[in-house]
Amino acid sequence: MLRSLYIQNYALIEKLDIDFGSGFSVITGETGAGKSIILGAIGLLLGQRADVKSIRRGAAKCVIEARFEIAGYGMQPFFEENELEYEDECILRREVYASGKSRAFINDTPASLVQMKELGEQLIDVHSQHQNLLLNKEGFQLNVLDILAHDEEELAAYQSLHREWKQAQRDLENLIALAGQNKADEDYIRFQLEQLEDAHLTAGEQEELEREADTLSHAEEIKAGLFRAGQVMNSDEGGLLSALKECLNTMSGLQKVYPSAGELAERLESSYIELKDISQEISGKEEEVEFNPARLEEVNDRLNLIYTLQQKHRVSTVDELLALADDYAAKLSNITSSDEQIEELKSRSEALYNKVKKQAAVLTELRTAAAREVEKQMAARLIPLGMPNVRFRVEIGTRKEPGAHGADTVGFLFSANKNGALQNISSVASGGEIARVMLSVKAMIAGAVKLPTIVFDEIDTGVSGEIADRMADIMQEMGDSDRQVISITHLPQIAARGRAHYKVYKQDNETETNSHIRRLTDEERVEEIAHMLSGATLTEAALNNAKALLGIV
Repeated sequence: MLRSLYIQNYALIEKLDIDFGSGFSVITGETGAGKSIILGAIGLLLGQRADVKSIRRGAAKCVIEARFEIAGYGMQPFFEENELEYEDECILRREVYASGKSRAFINDTPASLVQMKELGEQLIDVHSQHQNLLLNKEGFQLNVLDILAHDEEELAAYQSLHREWKQAQRDLENLIALAGQNKADEDYIRFQLEQLEDAHLTAGEQEELEREADTLSHAEEIKAGLFRAGQVMNSDEGGLLSALKECLNTMSGLQKVYPSAGELAERLESSYIELKDISQEISGKEEEVEFNPARLEEVNDRLNLIYTLQQKHRVSTVDELLALADDYAAKLSNITSSDEQIEELKSRSEALYNKVKKQAAVLTELRTAAAREVEKQMAARLIPLGMPNVRFRVEIGTRKEPGAHGADTVGFLFSANKNGALQNISSVASGGEIARVMLSVKAMIAGAVKLPTIVFDEIDTGVSGEIADRMADIMQEMGDSDRQVISITHLPQIAARGRAHYKVYKQDNETETNSHIRRLTDEERVEEIAHMLSGATLTEAALNNAKALLGIV
C-alpha cells in the first residue's frame, strides 16, 4: 500500500512530502485547490505520458516518488522476471526534464515505462470520474467477469490456442494467394526451367571453355613458340642439351685428377635430366596444340549460349544459373503439391478451431457462473444504496467468430424501477446511479483481487444524504479489508468516515501560488467538515453537525 508520496516542481506544487496510513483515508479541498495535480503526479508513476508543461515554471525538472509496502502481495515474480531487486518496500520514481526527457526508476534501478506501468497496475488503482464511462465498454464488463471467475489459467490457455489458430489462418491465406500466383506464372516458370535444363550446364565449365577458347584462338602462335623452344634445346649443332652433355662428360673425366669435379658432374647430370624431361614435355605440348577452327567455333557457340543465359537472368556465373534452375524446379514442385499443402493447412486450422471452441466453452461456463454471482452481489450492494427496486443482469451472448478473449459478448443490463425494462446500463442509468454501480463493481472486484491501494476521485458525484452514508460504508469496509482506500470527496458524510483526513489547499505569496496537502488534526477536521456543510461561514450548527458526523460527543 502507498506509504508516502513526494512531489517536487510539479504544476503548482513546489515541494510536497506526505505520509499515508492504511485503511480508509479521505482528501478534501476546494475546487481548483490542486487535488487533480496530485492525481496527475500519481499518474506519472503509473506510466502515463509526461508533459513538460506540467513542470513548475522556472524548474529544470520535476520529481515524483512514492513508497509502497508490498510484503504479502505476491509481487516477487514481477521483480524476478524483470531482473529487478525485490524488497518489501518498493520505491517508484519518475523524473521529467524541461528538455522533454523522462526517466523512470524502480527501487533506484532504471526501468522502462512499460515496466513501471505493469508494476503500477498491481500497486494502485485510480478511479476517476471518466472511468464511469467504462461501464459502457464491453471489454471492461468482460474483464469484471473474468476477475470474479478466477479464470486466468483457462483464459491464458485459450489465448494461446487462439493465437496459434489465427496464425494457421494467416498461413493458409498466404499459401492460397501464393499458389494462385504461382499457377498464373506456371507456363513462364516451366519455359524458363526447360531452357536452362536444355543447356545442360555443369559447374566450372565456363572457366574451362574460356581457357580452351584462348588456346584455340592462338594455336599457331603457341605451336610456333613451342617449336622454337624445342629447337633451342635439341639442335644437333649448338643445342642446349648437347652442350650440357659435353660439359657433363668433361667434368666426369676430371674426377680422377680433380675430385671436386665429381660434385659438379653430379649437379650437371641432375640439370641435364630435368632439362631433357622439359624438352620432351615441350615436344608433347607442341603435338597436342593444333589449329582447329571447327572446335573453336563449337567452344564459342557454347560460351555464347552461357553468356546469353547469364545476361537474360542478370547473373554472372554458371553456378547462379544452376541455382536459378533449382529455384524454378522448386516452384514447379510447390505448384504441383500446393493443393496438398493447402488441404493439410486447412485440416490443421480446422483442428485448432475446434480446440479454440472447446476452450471457449470452458470460459463461457466459468463466466456464466460468475455472471450469476455478479447479479446477486450487485443487487445486494445497490439496494442499500437507494435502489430498492434495482434489477441487474449480465447478458452473455456468442460472437460470430471467437475473439482474442473468447467467444462471449457481455452486456450489463440495468433498471432502477419496478416497471422499467432492462436496458444497457449506459442508456438508462443517471450520473448518480452510474457512480453507485461503479463503486459496487469496484468493491466487488476488490474482494477478488488483492490490490493494495484504491483511489476514488469524486466517485460520489451526483449523490448525497443517506446514499452518501451508504457509499462511505462501502469504502470504509473496503479499507478495513487489508486494503488502503483513498477517497477524494466533496461530501461531508464521506469525509467524516475516513481514518485519516487530508486537505489540499492553495497559498499565495508575492510572486506565485502554491498547492499544499497536509493531514488535519482532530480539531481541524471538525472545522473542515463544518465548512463542507455550511460553506465559508462557520456556524455553531455546522460545527455540531460536523462533530455528530465524526462521532464526537
